[in-house]
Amino acid sequence: MENDLEFVNILKKQFLEYQQLNEFFMLSGDLLCIAGFDGFFKRINPAVSLLLGYTEEELFSRPINEFVFTDDKTATIDSRLQVYSGKPLRHFENRYLTKAGDIVWLSWTSMPLLDQQLVIAIAKDVTKKKLQEEERNIFIDNLTKINEDLKQFTRMTSHDMRSPVSNLLAIFNLLDLSKIEDGETLELIRLLKSTSERLHETLDNFVDVMIQSDKLNVPVENVMLSVALSTVERSIHSIITDAGGLITQDFSAFDEIPFNTMYMESILLNLITNAIKYAHPGRRPHISIATKVFDGLQQLVISDNGLGFDLEKVKDRIFVLHQVFHDRQDSKGVGLHLVNTHVRAMGGEINVESKVNEGTTFVISFKKQDYSQ
Repeated sequence: MENDLEFVNILKKQFLEYQQLNEFFMLSGDLLCIAGFDGFFKRINPAVSLLLGYTEEELFSRPINEFVFTDDKTATIDSRLQVYSGKPLRHFENRYLTKAGDIVWLSWTSMPLLDQQLVIAIAKDVTKKKLQEEERNIFIDNLTKINEDLKQFTRMTSHDMRSPVSNLLAIFNLLDLSKIEDGETLELIRLLKSTSERLHETLDNFVDVMIQSDKLNVPVENVMLSVALSTVERSIHSIITDAGGLITQDFSAFDEIPFNTMYMESILLNLITNAIKYAHPGRRPHISIATKVFDGLQQLVISDNGLGFDLEKVKDRIFVLHQVFHDRQDSKGVGLHLVNTHVRAMGGEINVESKVNEGTTFVISFKKQDYSQ
C-alpha cells in the first residue's frame, strides 16, 4: 500500500513537470519543433504556424525542405546532415517562404537525439535584423559610391583649375611693370599676382592632401601658427581692408603645433572670413587669435566682436552642414562644418562660446602630445 502511494506521488510529480514543459512549449514566442530524421515535422508549437501561415496539418504533411526558400535548400540539407551525424547546430540562418509568399529569416539551434532519430530545434525570427543589415549595406555601398564620385569630381575640378591659374601667372610674368607709372595700379597687380600664386599653391597642396586621404593618412607636420595666419591674411588682404578689420595675434604660449598645414590655413580662413561676414554693423571687426595652455592641453583661441548667436538655440547645429544662423544670402553653412571636420580629423576638439551682439569665441584644443619619449 505504501509503495503504491509512493508510485502515485512520482506519477503526479512527472505529470506536473510534463504539464509545465508543455505549457512552455505551447506559449513560447520562439519557434519550437521536433523533427524526424525522415525530414518531417513531428511536433511544433503554435508560433511555427503563426509565422509561416500554414496549419499544423499542412506542416506535418509535407517535407520540411518544401517550406525552405529555394536558394537555401542545399545549405539547409547540409546542415541537417551535420545534425544527423550527432553534431549540434548553432545559429544557422536560412529563409522560409510563408503561405502568403513572404520571405522570413530564421536562426536555428538544433540538438539530435540519435537513439530516437529525432531533432529538437528552436528558431528565432531574425527577419527584421536581416532587413536592417541589408539596408545598412545598401546605404554603405551608396555612400561609398557618392564619396568616390565626390573625390573624382574634386580631382577633376582641381585639375581643371590648375591650368587657368597657371596661365594667369604666366600673364603676370609677361607684364612689364616698369611701364606702369600709377602706384595704386602697381600695388593691385602685385596683390593679384600674390593671390594667384597662393591659389596655385593651395591647389597643389589640395591635390597632395587628396592623394594622402585616399591612403587614409593626412600628413602631419610642424605648423607655425604665425606663418599660417600670415599666409591667410595675404590671401584675403582686400577683404580685411574693405571691412576695416583688425586682427591681433598672441602666440607667446606656443607657436608651433603638429597639424596639417592646409587644414590649419582652412580653419583660420573660415573663422576669419566668418567674423568679417557677420560683423556687427555698429563697430569695426576685431578678431583676436591667441594660444594658451589649459589643463595640459594646447589651445588656439579665436574671438570676434561680431553679431554672435544664441548658443542655447543652436548649440546642437553649429557644425552641422548647411546650417545658417543669420539672414545672409551668401550664407551656405559650410565653413564651420569644414572647421570642425578638420579639427576632429587631426584628433582635436572645438568648443564655442557666443552671445548675441557681443561676439563669438572658438576654442580649439589640440590632440595631447606625448613628450615622454
